[in-house]
Amino acid sequence: MTDTINPLGLHKLLTLENGNPESLKNLTSFCEFTNAMLLRYELEQVGFSSFVFDNNSFTAAYCLKESHICIHTWPEYNNLTLDIYLCNYSQDNSEKVRSIANEYVAFFEAIVKTEFEINR
Repeated sequence: MTDTINPLGLHKLLTLENGNPESLKNLTSFCEFTNAMLLRYELEQVGFSSFVFDNNSFTAAYCLKESHICIHTWPEYNNLTLDIYLCNYSQDNSEKVRSIANEYVAFFEAIVKTEFEINR
């Protein structure tokens, strides 16, 4: 029997405790980092939306041809949440999801508080 990949893909949800509090207030830096990562991983952005709150925390959503990446920051709690989901329509992107998550952990100098992987 031949293994086939699940076309619905891997969805990773993370809550991070931040080691660099100013990064939780810097949407521009997050976007520059994410845009460079999308190029490296050959992911296609089809939409983007963001909002900066009064305390400079932010929320952002990248809509991708392959699915999405979303973030919400809470500088007052030194936390952020990430939602990374890539479908496997043309190839298995599971390791990309895991690698992207690891790159964000490093970018935010964070520790993982909670982490869930959901095979859709």
